[in-house]
Amino acid sequence: MSNFKVFSGTKSLYLAQEIANELGVELGNMRIPHFADGEFEVYYEESIRGAEVFLVQSTFPNSDNLMELLLMIDAAKRASAARITAVIPYFGWARQDRKDKPRVSIAAKLVANLLSAAGVDSVITMDLHADQLQGFFDVPVNHLYASSVFVPYLQQLNLPNLTIASPDVGGAKRANSFAKYFDVPLVLCHKQRSRANVVDKMTIIGEVEGRDIVLVDDLVDTAGTICKAANMMKEAGAASVRAIASHAVMSFDQNAGKSASQKVMESALDEIIFTNSIPFDNSDCPKATVLSIARLFADTIKRIFNNESISTAANYLM
Repeated sequence: MSNFKVFSGTKSLYLAQEIANELGVELGNMRIPHFADGEFEVYYEESIRGAEVFLVQSTFPNSDNLMELLLMIDAAKRASAARITAVIPYFGWARQDRKDKPRVSIAAKLVANLLSAAGVDSVITMDLHADQLQGFFDVPVNHLYASSVFVPYLQQLNLPNLTIASPDVGGAKRANSFAKYFDVPLVLCHKQRSRANVVDKMTIIGEVEGRDIVLVDDLVDTAGTICKAANMMKEAGAASVRAIASHAVMSFDQNAGKSASQKVMESALDEIIFTNSIPFDNSDCPKATVLSIARLFADTIKRIFNNESISTAANYLM
């Protein structure tokens, strides 16, 4: 795989190194020095002229991660890279994908436009908040699914009465894909919010008594929804409750005065399983298991470089 280079932003270095190891290549040399006022610059310490460049960086908070990625793309373009692919395991801002109230921004579209304006040629991402976000981009989007790492893990658990559940109606399609694959029942939770990150009321639709419930979601932010759903499942007689979520945002909840990790530890969840799309230290949350997506992304990068189909790598259930 000559003329092929992988670089990483600051906060995704751990994952980029794993991806490079899977590919059998050295991670490219790049520096991001900071000025005293917080401004920073990006420059490559090796020639990338005519190279196929893959830039690994998730755009989770804070906004510096997105800005780093934009500058990495711009610098690669100005250094005459032949093709630039942004590898964004977690595409942040994706929850702002429509005008759900007057005079509000659509951040997901704005970020897609910024990536195009910076000069990206294609994007690799995983488990977007909504599949239709791919249409926001003016460049090809290779959308991967974390099911390729979650399914083998769930299979080795050998849960006797497995039942898949969605913590909200919006995630029903994602959960239904798992239910169909395992040929097990599907349970839905209907939630009502008063404002962002605050769930007022939740209702279970389906049978959970004596079942081993696995809640399926794309991300966990303050963990309010997932913990409330798990508690309700246990109260309704579930034998066990686990959750899988692609992205461990795991923020501090100002309203509750607790971190997401604290909420998970105090909840009825037996286990919560994430991927490492976002760096997450589970030392404060022993209930959390983190699975690596490095092989999934390495395989996809290799297929793109060799102009091969990625459908077998990208679509495990969907």
